[in-house]
Amino acid sequence: MTIGRGRKVGTLAVCVLAQLLIAIDLTVLHLVLPSLSEQLRPSATEMLWIADAYGFALAGLLITMGNVGDRIGRKKLLLIGASLFGIASVITAYAPTAELLIAARVLLGIAAATLMPSTLSIVRNVFTGKERAAAIGISSGLTILGFGLGPLVGGVLLEHFWWGSVFLVNVPVVVVMVIAGALILPESKNPEPGRIDVLSVLLSIVGLVGIVYTIKEIAYKGWGHWDIAVAAVLGLGTLPAFFVRQPRLAEPLMDLKLFTQRAFSATIGTTILAMFAQLAVSVMFAQYLQLVAGWSPLKSGLAGLPGMGGAILGGVLAPLGIKLFGRAVTIALGCGLSAVGFALYSGISVTIVYPELLAAMIIFGVGLALILSVATDTVLGVVPKARAGAASAISETATELGGALGIAVLGSVLGALYRSELVVPAGLPSETVSDTLGGAVQVAAQLPPEQGALVLANAKLAFVDGLQLTMLCSAGLMALLAASALFTLRGVPKVLEDPDDTSAFGPLNAEAPHASHRV
Repeated sequence: MTIGRGRKVGTLAVCVLAQLLIAIDLTVLHLVLPSLSEQLRPSATEMLWIADAYGFALAGLLITMGNVGDRIGRKKLLLIGASLFGIASVITAYAPTAELLIAARVLLGIAAATLMPSTLSIVRNVFTGKERAAAIGISSGLTILGFGLGPLVGGVLLEHFWWGSVFLVNVPVVVVMVIAGALILPESKNPEPGRIDVLSVLLSIVGLVGIVYTIKEIAYKGWGHWDIAVAAVLGLGTLPAFFVRQPRLAEPLMDLKLFTQRAFSATIGTTILAMFAQLAVSVMFAQYLQLVAGWSPLKSGLAGLPGMGGAILGGVLAPLGIKLFGRAVTIALGCGLSAVGFALYSGISVTIVYPELLAAMIIFGVGLALILSVATDTVLGVVPKARAGAASAISETATELGGALGIAVLGSVLGALYRSELVVPAGLPSETVSDTLGGAVQVAAQLPPEQGALVLANAKLAFVDGLQLTMLCSAGLMALLAASALFTLRGVPKVLEDPDDTSAFGPLNAEAPHASHRV
């Protein structure tokens, strides 16, 4: 079926709107937790589940929902998911209890898991070759913008309305998405779908949720807790069983033959490592701007917008980079720019110098968008259209796992460095002060002015020292990843044409007969 340019633009707009909605919802919650906590009075455990239920449901269901879209139709699944997202947003906004709020956040995560692979697979089926690279570049840049808009939108709404307003604002966006999607989006699915293996679904959900839960809870609480041990055992036990089962199925939930393609496996690995380093930045700098610099959430959100502008620029430049330099060099360039951004971030001090921060975030944003745009296009370009949903889900799962690992590992490193550098005056509750910078701020506010100022100054200095070293480590990781990309992605074609084989994938390597314009 031939699709006109106007409908293609409309399709991209609907898909970008869905991705923006997910990105904003991922980042906006952290701003509402204080007022939410004051009104609903959740326990410490309930508060953790309110924060994490969305991510657990999203990570656990991405692979399953990608396959569901391949079978029932990606447009149909996107419209169902968007409708569910709107309903769950209303329930979240008006939740009278912590228990109902947790359930609503789970529903939001389920809905997001239907939207993420659906949008990418629809773009994969509507755009091909150079057009697809440009569409994914624009989509990736605007999605990164959504991560920056989350705190900004939340800050504006919280200054005038109650905490539920940040979720209620999703509803008109969903209405536009559903109406426009029903009218504009073309339907696509696997023409010969097989049945979904229920046991594989259960193994993938338990395994992924177990692993993500383990990673996040270790970051929050450290080792030595029974729930973390149970989650680790479930995750490490069920995921190997899932991978062993897939080759034995006629219609696997995850076709492991995809990983025999060097372009696919190398790009997935690059995505995990890149997100490992990248996502921790937003979490760490939210603390830096608000707790060290003393800026409000709204001012912090505004301060980060130039970095999001850099991401849009990177997304637009990605297709040009592929054309001029090839995929391997463009991803390596993105990693190199990210390394430079991290290195510049490592020069921050307790006294904020915004122009220096501005340069770092713009360079960093361009690099991040280059990596994600080219990586996403490469993953989608080397698989047949019929399996676009499954491939999209693997790519999104890699992003989720990489981000979770980054927040947990780099966040733990920052916490350990903070505790090792902190000097606590005698006679103060050292455990509270040395736990987190936020804890030190709370303790300082309850002390006499002179003593409180000393505690706060020591805590800020220790946090910044730890942040500087963490940024340097991240810069080193991205530099190594740049060198690795030049090797692992060498020979991958500039233009990836559609593979003909819809039943077996391998090996579709860099020298496939349908590829052209080689690096």
